[in-house]
Amino acid sequence: MDCKGGTSVRHSRTMSTSHIPRAGLVLLGLLSIGWGFNWPIMKVVIAEIPRWIFRGDSILLASVGLFGIAWLSGQSLKVPAGRWRQLLAMASCNIVGWNMFAIYGVSLLPSGRAAILGYTMPIWSALLSAWFLNDRLTLRRLIGLMLGMGGMALLIGTEFEKLGSAPFGVIFMLVAAIFWAGGLVIYKRDPLPMPITALTAWQTLLGGIPIALSGHALESVEWGRVSFWPMFGFWYNVFVGLLFCYWAWNKLVQMVPASVSSLGSLIIPVVGVFSGMIFLNEAPRWQDFAALVLVLTAIATVLLPARQPA
Repeated sequence: MDCKGGTSVRHSRTMSTSHIPRAGLVLLGLLSIGWGFNWPIMKVVIAEIPRWIFRGDSILLASVGLFGIAWLSGQSLKVPAGRWRQLLAMASCNIVGWNMFAIYGVSLLPSGRAAILGYTMPIWSALLSAWFLNDRLTLRRLIGLMLGMGGMALLIGTEFEKLGSAPFGVIFMLVAAIFWAGGLVIYKRDPLPMPITALTAWQTLLGGIPIALSGHALESVEWGRVSFWPMFGFWYNVFVGLLFCYWAWNKLVQMVPASVSSLGSLIIPVVGVFSGMIFLNEAPRWQDFAALVLVLTAIATVLLPARQPA
């Protein structure tokens, strides 16, 4: 009786940490394609639409859709009393910090390289969690950090071989990843008691407003002169890159543990690298592939659950 009970508990624990339901696999596949292809698409968009206007307008339009989804789902849109400061901090990191540094980074780097650097986020999240949440910095996390740093050193070294502003692209993408990780730590420190779609809608609205206002104050665009593919990319970002993928990510996090969803998302920079090769004729060098392997191994080392004792 006890043996069977123990076996059942271990089986349940294994399922809860490693199993993704079929619907989750579908969401993960769509999410990987949607966000993976968005890296080269963003480069196409910013060729004709200024960067701040592009991000600000697309984020605000996506927030309207997210509020609509939350309302149609019957979710409460009320922000709990005393939580506005935390919500603003999350919006500043997840929306303003991530999007603004990432869009400048991708404008200065090949899209695949930018994707690799952007998805170093789980490494920074592990470090920030150890600092602010008192999560133990284990040997596995230290190994993961060294692997990730090795991958970033390869990319940074490649960029410093060139003249111009390319090294700043690496810095921008790393800062963007740190902002994204900071937003996650702010949430993990004291999770807001809100439905996840409503929470995401408020973040995109609060973060999108200052980006859009400053963008239209500093930049200008004649929408009638924007050609087909940049305009297609703009609306792709609104409906796919922001509205659908944000919803799919939050839904996936609800369905499976965060470690499982984070591991599943590792395919996104892979899609980003090869979609840049296909659509932008980017030619990754051996350093890009080596850095991709190192970063993915580092994140897997940090996030894979430890083996349970028998």
